[in-house]
Amino acid sequence: MGKIVLASSSPRRAAILKDYKLEIIPSPYVEKHTKTAFSYDYVENLAYNKALAVKPLLKDNAIIVGADTVVVLGEEILEKPKDKEDAFLMLKKLSGKTHKVVTAIVMIDSKTDQIKKNSTTSKVTFETLTDQMIMDYIEKYKPFDKAGSYGIQELPDGFIKSVEGDMENIIGISSKSFAELLAKF
Repeated sequence: MGKIVLASSSPRRAAILKDYKLEIIPSPYVEKHTKTAFSYDYVENLAYNKALAVKPLLKDNAIIVGADTVVVLGEEILEKPKDKEDAFLMLKKLSGKTHKVVTAIVMIDSKTDQIKKNSTTSKVTFETLTDQMIMDYIEKYKPFDKAGSYGIQELPDGFIKSVEGDMENIIGISSKSFAELLAKF
């Protein structure tokens, strides 16, 4: 297998996949979030577009990896917050409820244009959060680059009631799903 390129600027994804020899090229794809109802096609399309946007930047053949993570409450997608108020409202919505975290991975062989994709779903249940807990978290961690306005690895005690599924998926990419998809090439 040749070179593997991760089309992401996420330090969390790079850390999870550190055992792979990856070249990291942040995707120039600009996400246009016009849809708020969840579908696997939606999140997989975002991951695909991130990978595809890196293809013209390559000099050599490679497997290009795009990924996108969304937080889903009911059928509503909670993207990255626009500002403090948006982050507060998202965390308030998640308070006391169970939500899904879905990460889509799309791999494109730049030579053959062969595409492989999968999505991993995990569930997170939040405790009931006070307004002060939410404000303190936002002030300390500034979660403006994270879907759903939080990073599970940095949440203080008292935020999480339970987690079901792959923790790496919630952080940004499942190494197990990544390896399974890569093996298909």
